[in-house]
Amino acid sequence: MAPLSLGTFEARLSELLDLLRQLAVRESPTTDKAAVDALGVYLTRLLRARGARIRRFRRRRAGDHWLATWGRGRGGVLLLAHLDTVHPVGTLQRSPWRLTRRRAYGPGVLDMKAGIAMALVAVDTLRRHDRLRGHRVSLSCTSDKETGSHTSRRIIERLALTYDVVLCLEPALPDGSLKTARKGVGIFEVETLGRAAHAGVEPEAGVNAVHEMAQQVLRLAALADPTAGSSVNVTVIEGGQRSNVIPDRCRAVVDVRVPTEAERRRLDRAFKALAPVIEGAGVRVRGEWNRPPMARTRNVVRAFRQARAIATQLGLDLSEGETGGGSDASLVAPLGVPVLDGLGAIGGGAHSLHEFVEIRSLPERTALLAALISEWPAGG
Repeated sequence: MAPLSLGTFEARLSELLDLLRQLAVRESPTTDKAAVDALGVYLTRLLRARGARIRRFRRRRAGDHWLATWGRGRGGVLLLAHLDTVHPVGTLQRSPWRLTRRRAYGPGVLDMKAGIAMALVAVDTLRRHDRLRGHRVSLSCTSDKETGSHTSRRIIERLALTYDVVLCLEPALPDGSLKTARKGVGIFEVETLGRAAHAGVEPEAGVNAVHEMAQQVLRLAALADPTAGSSVNVTVIEGGQRSNVIPDRCRAVVDVRVPTEAERRRLDRAFKALAPVIEGAGVRVRGEWNRPPMARTRNVVRAFRQARAIATQLGLDLSEGETGGGSDASLVAPLGVPVLDGLGAIGGGAHSLHEFVEIRSLPERTALLAALISEWPAGG
């Protein structure tokens, strides 16, 4: 049976936009449990109204996680989404929800509330056309993706192993391509230690932790290997308290992206080997790799080819690409489960005050998502 037509979803564009608005105006930063939980509770009302069974994974400090399921049985399709955004409560005052002729703007609209709206409409449309018979479809909505998926990782991994395919609703690449490779992500904190002293009376009695950090920043920058695709960026730096005191502490946060496991191991060794340059100074390193590289494995290639074949039935020519950003698809790929990423909307400005979704992309991407759900072969 052929997938539902693009026109079926173009007729629901106003509903897609209204759902996106409802999600966007409910701000949900990762670090605000009350806010992200409020969005989760609201979303469950929408899901139950569309026939879903809901499971809630309660968390004490992080936001709760949710699983909505239609149908029963083994295998099926798991959709990955996240409720949390990087935008603090109050961002709507600076970047309100608004529509132009071509775009929808608002905090988190692209990353990734559009993906959630698309999932709601895709599954509901399939239900209305009796196209979910014999299918198990689940939508996982977690609440800590933007800070590393620390409390949701095991849930995602356990769930993924019980499905035929996992579809991640992160935004597409700008040209609509799916993401079949992602870099691994490491976040490290480097702290330099010195000795405080009066900067004017006896500076020689001190050991300047900021000066030591300057040396370490140069070393960290030199670890990057653009030819291999690895980046090392100091993104936050803090040190010192008063202008007349030699600082005894300085702290830096370092963002690391790697395309391969070999590069991850190289940089892991390099961080562990950091040592002070200035006599009397100290260096401490803390941190972790919160997502492994998502390699373009045979399973990923096979899944993309299957998706591309299904897309042709809609008249779409699906393409693929890679990105340096992290997603929960990176947690699934090493398990050997077929996974595809970038099935969300097309847009730009993610994590910024001008974040937007291309309105025209919503029906097409929803039609594609619905086709993958309904046409994916059992056990394939």
